[in-house]
Amino acid sequence: MEGMGESKRRCTAIILAAGQGRRMGGSVQKQYLELEGRPIVYYTLNAFQSSPLIDSIILVTGPEQVVWCREELVHKYGLTKVDTIATGGEERYTSVWNGLQVVEEDMTRADREGLVFIHDGVRPFVDEGILSRTLEAAAEYGACVAAMPVKETIKLADENGFVESTPARKHVWGIQTPQVFDFRLIYEAYEAAMGSGRRDMTDDAMIVERFTDVKVKLVEGSYENIKITTPEDLEIAGALLQRQKIRQKIR
Repeated sequence: MEGMGESKRRCTAIILAAGQGRRMGGSVQKQYLELEGRPIVYYTLNAFQSSPLIDSIILVTGPEQVVWCREELVHKYGLTKVDTIATGGEERYTSVWNGLQVVEEDMTRADREGLVFIHDGVRPFVDEGILSRTLEAAAEYGACVAAMPVKETIKLADENGFVESTPARKHVWGIQTPQVFDFRLIYEAYEAAMGSGRRDMTDDAMIVERFTDVKVKLVEGSYENIKITTPEDLEIAGALLQRQKIRQKIR
């Protein structure tokens, strides 16, 4: 299988944990809220730490959280693959760019010629199946994203809130992370995007779509691979964590 086994390229994960979490409310940023006594971002980091597919992790966080993350996450839980804690930017894309520059400037040639997994710190239920599928697709196509077909009918609205069109549901996917790329491809796409002055970039695949000729492959994620952004999501995450523990006991 291409991209696997002895021929597997070096895989670096960039975990984004610099968001402000305004939709969650409260004074604690969402990635540091606790699930059963541990921060949400711990579970995310541990999924990549535990995967034999991942060689190193760059954690991108706010400047005021760097010391806390080092002591209360990396050291406390033995997250040995986290070899860099980088400072994030005001927007998601600037945080990703900061992480990519760490790979470019500080890592070995093997890193720069490898694959990079870009993942939201508040998606703690990424699993080995998702990592394996996205790695395989990125090795073959150069760019891929985890995604799932939408369950609801989607309506596109005009500027006045009226329905403009209804796309066929079979063609509509909900995009998740990780989004996985050939490192050189995503670095050069981001470099072009940052130099363009555009600020309407909501995910990494969009940047590849707009600044390269490479098509992005959709790869099956999981409906459990949720992004925790609201109090309701936190309740769902608690239930998913309990289900995960039950599955582990059954095995």
